[in-house]
Amino acid sequence: MTAAAPTPRPRGWHALSSAGSGLPLDLALYAVSAVFAAITAVTSTLLPHRAWGGTAAVGYLVAALAVTVQLLLRHRRPDTALSGLPARWAITAFAWATTTLLPLARQSAERAAGRTDRAQEEVLVVEQAGARLVEHGTPYLGHDAIAALPADERLLGYTPYQPGMALFGLPRAAAAGWWTDARVWFAVGTAVALVLAVAVLRRAGTAPAGRPATGHAADLLRGVQAATVLPICALTLATGGDDLPVLALCLLALSLAATGRAGWSGLAVGLAGALKLFAWPVALVLIIWGATRRAGLRVAAGAIGLPVAALLPALLVDRDGLVENVLRFPLGHGLVTSPAQSPFPGHLIATGLPGGRLIAAGLLVAAGAAIAGWLFRRPPRTAYAAALVCGYGLLAAIALMPSTRFGYLLYPIALLAWAAAVRNPDRVDANPALSVNWQAMERGRA
Repeated sequence: MTAAAPTPRPRGWHALSSAGSGLPLDLALYAVSAVFAAITAVTSTLLPHRAWGGTAAVGYLVAALAVTVQLLLRHRRPDTALSGLPARWAITAFAWATTTLLPLARQSAERAAGRTDRAQEEVLVVEQAGARLVEHGTPYLGHDAIAALPADERLLGYTPYQPGMALFGLPRAAAAGWWTDARVWFAVGTAVALVLAVAVLRRAGTAPAGRPATGHAADLLRGVQAATVLPICALTLATGGDDLPVLALCLLALSLAATGRAGWSGLAVGLAGALKLFAWPVALVLIIWGATRRAGLRVAAGAIGLPVAALLPALLVDRDGLVENVLRFPLGHGLVTSPAQSPFPGHLIATGLPGGRLIAAGLLVAAGAAIAGWLFRRPPRTAYAAALVCGYGLLAAIALMPSTRFGYLLYPIALLAWAAAVRNPDRVDANPALSVNWQAMERGRA
C-alpha cells in the first residue's frame, strides 16, 4: 500500500493567513481597523470620514470581540464549529454590514434630510453626470460650460470617469430620497459582482493538488475581507464609493478567468473599464492572458468593445466635453487641477524638484515599459499570475503618479489578496478547448 504524499506546509503569506485557522489574522484585522476608525472619527478633517469612523469603530470592535471568543473556543475545543470557516464568513458579513453598509445608509439618510456634509465630492459628481445624461445625452460639460461656472464650482463641473459611471447617478435624476444616493447603487453593484465572483470560484469544485479544499475556501474568504471590511475599502464605499464596483468587477473578471470563462471574463472587465480608467490595465493583462490560451480575441471583444461602446454616444454628442473631462483634466490640463495629492513618491517628486513633473512622468513611463517587457517575456498563463501582475503594476503606478489618492491603494491590496483565491481553483477549465493540465504546467514552470 502506497503512503499518501505529505501535504506541503504553507509558506509566506499563506502561512501567515492560515495560522490558527486564520483567526489570529482576523483578530488583528478587526482590532487594527477599530483603532483606525476611532482615530479617523477624532482627527479627520473630512466630515463624512469622521461620521464613518464613529459608526465603524463600534462594528470593528464587536467583530474583534467575536473573534476573541472564537479563539478561546478553539483553544478549548479545536473541532468546534463556532470557530470554523462558516462562522468566520458570518463575522465578515456582520463586519461589512456594520462598518460599511450601516454608515453608508446613515449618511445617505442624513443627506436626504438636509445635511450637506454627508457625502464626498465623487457622489455629487456622479449624480450630476446622471442628470446630464438624461437631459443632454452625455454626462460631460464642455470646456466653455465649465469656464462659465463660478470659480469655486468648476472642480465639481468635471466628470473624470468613463461614461458608464453616470448610470449610478440615474436614480437621483429620477427621484429624491436616501435610496437614490449614488453610494447606495455603488454598494449594490459591488455586492452583486462580489457574490458572483465567490459563486464562480466555489462552483469550480476541487482545490489544486497539494492544497485542501478548505485552504482554498479560506483564501477566498481572505480575498473577500480585503475587498469589503478592510478600512480603505469600507471608508471609500461609505463616503464616496465609485472605486468599489470597478474593483469588484475586476475581481469577478479574474475569477471567471481562473475557471476558463475567457469571454465572460472580458465582459466583466469591460464593464469595469466602461466605469473608470483604473480597470484598463487589468483588461490589458487579461487580454494577454487570453492570448496565451488562444482566446485573446474573445477577451478583447468585451474588454475593449464595452468601453468603446460606452464612449461612442458621448463622442457623438459632445466630443469636446469628452476630451476635456476624460483626457485634459486627468492629465493636469483642465481649468482646475485635481485635488488628489497624497504624499506618494510621484507626487513628492513632482512638487519638490525642479522639473519634477517631467521626472515623475518619466519614472511612470519607465515603470510601464518595465511591466510591458515583463509581460512580453513572461505572459501570465494563469489568473493567479494575472492578478499578481495587475496588483504590483497598479501599486507601482499609484506610487509614481504625480496626482493620486491614498484610497487608490484599495486596488493593488485587493488584487494581491484575490490572487490566492484564484490560484487554480479547478484543475480543468470550464471550457475543454482551453483546458490546461495544472500539474504539468507547474512542473514546466519549475
